[in-house]
Amino acid sequence: MSDPNQISFAVSFLCSAFAACFAEFCTIPLDTAKVRLQLQKKVGVDDGVGLPKYKGMLSTIKTIAREEGVSALWKGIVPGLHRQCLYGGLRIGLYDPVKTFLVGSAFVGEVPIYHMILAALLTGALAITIANPTDLVKVRLQSEGHLPSGVPRRYSGAIDAYLTILKQEGIGALWTGLGPNIARNAIINAAELASYDKVKRTILKIPGFMDNVYTHLLAGLGAGLFAVFIGSPVDVVKSRMMGDSTYKNTFDCFLKTLLNEAKRFLRG
Repeated sequence: MSDPNQISFAVSFLCSAFAACFAEFCTIPLDTAKVRLQLQKKVGVDDGVGLPKYKGMLSTIKTIAREEGVSALWKGIVPGLHRQCLYGGLRIGLYDPVKTFLVGSAFVGEVPIYHMILAALLTGALAITIANPTDLVKVRLQSEGHLPSGVPRRYSGAIDAYLTILKQEGIGALWTGLGPNIARNAIINAAELASYDKVKRTILKIPGFMDNVYTHLLAGLGAGLFAVFIGSPVDVVKSRMMGDSTYKNTFDCFLKTLLNEAKRFLRG
């Protein structure tokens, strides 16, 4: 089991999906706050108030909990778990097989960084193409709370959201925002998985460090920070495309965000 190539795809998929779902459950309040900050542009204009409603991560979490209840921080958890089962399981489960395919099964030695990046780009793009409907529903449910008071909620839950979108917008609408979502997740997956491998190898060269859970946690923290920094601009566009139907296409969303809100572009 010390050789990842000896672990079957099914086992790797299940372990990756379980770990991703556990992480999703623990961090979704932060993700809900992130989506609200990314969709901030409408607040203030609709209410006639110049100041933004949400100011920073902790303040956003407090505001949501106070106005909508603590449970509102876990809005979108059901499609979030759907997403992680598919996206988390596929992107990590396929990473080693694709990496092995690119270098060849007879390859011996350290895999070149460009092969790691290419494998992560491919698996990230494929995984999110399959999981995009779950991501769309998750963002729609998380964004419900930023609607003006008195406006009825569009969806009663995850299943209702899937069915309502299918009925009112058509099956193609479930892949709204696919372009920026592929770009975002391919970039983040490449930055995360490739840098994880590199950071872990660097840590293991330091005297006293062994290949154990502590090393994996350190490597994961480093890779996660790097990936979020790289992918944040595309993530803003993805959330706005999914949460707001007024944009014509990805370029229109990117251009309007860049021109109208350049100062807050990396917020979230």
